[in-house]
Amino acid sequence: AWRTRVIPLNEVVTAFLEANPAPDMPLPEALRAYLQQRLNTPVPSGIWDGTDVPAHLTVNVAVVDDAGAELASGRELTALRAQLGDAAQLSFASVDPAFERKGLRQWDFGDLPETLTFTRAGQRLTGYPALVDDGDAVTLALLDTAPAAAASTREGVLRLLRIALRDVLVRYAKGGSGFVQAALQLKAAIGTDRLLADVLEAALARAFLADDPLPRSERAFAEQVKRARTRLPAVMDGAFRLLVAIAGEYQALSQRLGGMPGAWARLAAEIRAQREALVHPGFFEATPWDQLQHLPRYLQALDRRVAKYAERPDRDARHAEQVAELWRRYREREARDGQAGAADPRLADFRWLVEELRVSLFAQELKTPSPVSFKRVERAWSDLVR
Repeated sequence: AWRTRVIPLNEVVTAFLEANPAPDMPLPEALRAYLQQRLNTPVPSGIWDGTDVPAHLTVNVAVVDDAGAELASGRELTALRAQLGDAAQLSFASVDPAFERKGLRQWDFGDLPETLTFTRAGQRLTGYPALVDDGDAVTLALLDTAPAAAASTREGVLRLLRIALRDVLVRYAKGGSGFVQAALQLKAAIGTDRLLADVLEAALARAFLADDPLPRSERAFAEQVKRARTRLPAVMDGAFRLLVAIAGEYQALSQRLGGMPGAWARLAAEIRAQREALVHPGFFEATPWDQLQHLPRYLQALDRRVAKYAERPDRDARHAEQVAELWRRYREREARDGQAGAADPRLADFRWLVEELRVSLFAQELKTPSPVSFKRVERAWSDLVR
């Protein structure tokens, strides 16, 4: 039925190639986005399910070493990168052994340039200097991609900041105000030590760096230490206050679930799954800082949904089915992006928009920061896949 709407096929294919609407998007998603625009109608996310591109139409990549010997080959670039990633790192590390320095506990190694150009086997290559977190110190290394270097350097800078500010971190070693009670309320889902480590990691990252640019000189790092020292108390207090609120709503929802009749098994399973998507081991660091403040409201909305269920079970089931379809799309796209090593911030925005939709549908009295509807969520999805 869809194919009949794109005839003559060769002309549509040519128009797609000439338009080149999303050169960085995987081909199936780029095609679907183009069709949506051309036909002016939503195209199902599973339209390509069961359709594989013949192997002879995909590029076969061969990776060779300095001597021209083949190291590996295949048609899946992501798999090749995973297979040879360690070898690539070793190759970059061997470019200039004097560059690598281990056991660094303070910024005493000069500036950290964003790129470093060198010649190897007659080819001019670019490496990316980075700080690597070793647990109790950092290593200065050369990585093979800019994203990997940025992510690693962020962790390395955080380690150096923890070392520089260890005198003030001692006071939070056993948590902050209300932590013991919150840990008890969440104990069934998250171990106490894991919970504390999670909250501290998230709070320290927020206090130490937040959205500041990464320091790349000794002077910039010293200024970052001053900022971090100033911000730390307020951020820590805020983090533990949030944890207390989240734990309280989690316990209330758990008690509500425990009292549900057996006939509501389907609803109970849905609520548990949604609760665990919000609160799980590592959730505090995994949740964007600005979204943490909304978690108590999301948990409260789940509780309100259960409380109202008996009034209109048919309405609940209808809305639940529609939201489940949106959530399925999100999970599938998240899995695909993870396999491809991609990260689209719009996907994270979509995830939280779905959460706000749940509030609007099942607990409208709790209100949402801005109006939200199925139409708005569908529009956000169309923008995401376009």
